[in-house]
Amino acid sequence: MIWIGALIVLLTIIAIVKRYETRMVMLVSGFALAAIAGKPFAAMDALVKNMVNGVLFPNILMIMGFAYVMKLTECDSHLVHLLADKLKKFRGLLIPGAVFITYAINVALPSAAGVAAAVGTIMIPVLMGSGVHPAIAGSAVLAGTFGSTISPGSPQNIFMMKVANTNIMSTVYTALPGSLTAVVIVALTLTAIAYFRKEHKGYESDIIGDPSHEFKVSIPKALMPLVPLALLVAFTRHGVTIPMAVLVGTVVTLLVTRVNPQSLTKQFFAGMGEAYAHICGIILAAAVFVVGMDTIGLIRAMIETMKASEHIAKVAATYGPFIVAVLSGSGDAAALAFNGAVTPHAQQFGVGVLDMGITAAITAGIGRAMSPVAGCTIICAQLAGVSPLDLTKRNALGTILAATAVMLILL
Repeated sequence: MIWIGALIVLLTIIAIVKRYETRMVMLVSGFALAAIAGKPFAAMDALVKNMVNGVLFPNILMIMGFAYVMKLTECDSHLVHLLADKLKKFRGLLIPGAVFITYAINVALPSAAGVAAAVGTIMIPVLMGSGVHPAIAGSAVLAGTFGSTISPGSPQNIFMMKVANTNIMSTVYTALPGSLTAVVIVALTLTAIAYFRKEHKGYESDIIGDPSHEFKVSIPKALMPLVPLALLVAFTRHGVTIPMAVLVGTVVTLLVTRVNPQSLTKQFFAGMGEAYAHICGIILAAAVFVVGMDTIGLIRAMIETMKASEHIAKVAATYGPFIVAVLSGSGDAAALAFNGAVTPHAQQFGVGVLDMGITAAITAGIGRAMSPVAGCTIICAQLAGVSPLDLTKRNALGTILAATAVMLILL
């Protein structure tokens, strides 16, 4: 049974790498594993039970609804332009600055593909117009797309909040040291590679000047994406939850931007629907997959192997999600599968539950930032006019070093 289960898991990873629909692959695998184990209804029970997840889904849906409101009102663009205008004045900081800006905005707007489009549309032309090679320009934006690892609205942090039975800000504070260290390593390594390859200047772009100069930045609008984050940081101990912070942020945005309330409402619910279809859909599929692995005995075998050596557990939690994310382009699928299956048993092999789960979440996000098949990579490559592999080659060293650093800090 164990070997049959291992074969199905291997085929599942191969199918995801080959870009088959992630939810379909995980659902089929989960049902197949449960059926072979003689418990076909276990997978169905897991699917139905998780459809109404009262802890995870409300938070995720609200965050995505707010992200869609930010897009409608262009508040996300105002924030990006504000930061790009400031960065333009410090030419030597352009490359690491682009990484940090993307990372910071991804904290407020936790969608890798969304932030790659929002920031890349502005920052990549800014970098290229300043003489930076297109591949470095695209890599700089891509390298910062794991800022959501310290976002209270990240599906990974919300998931780990439930697994570790803690609150969202405790989860975020646990992730802070590793995630911040990782982004510094990635930014400095990419900058060093740019200077070594002499791609930090000299590129002649068709862009004349700064494309953001025609955009009149509104400071109040630029601050709107940060409102829920600020409320959570300041008032979590006073009972402020993610849905409460998001609703307040949405109302404040409505008052500041004076957008049509009907349009705002439609967009908010459109974002919630998108979140359920994609983010929550992956969580549902991962839950079925994990139950399938459990029923066939694969999880028990993995745990017994890890209990034999604490080092094996640490390496698996770090490089397992990292490699799967690189190959599949999905950081969420990689981390959710691992955190659903292995992380709840972390204490059995001498590792804290929250530490292991956060490590897997961060390294999966970092791995996605060098994946040639991730949506955010493809967006950045298209905006820069280069191949996704050009970005992967330039981000590879920094992301590997960053993942190793996260393991040393958290585990």
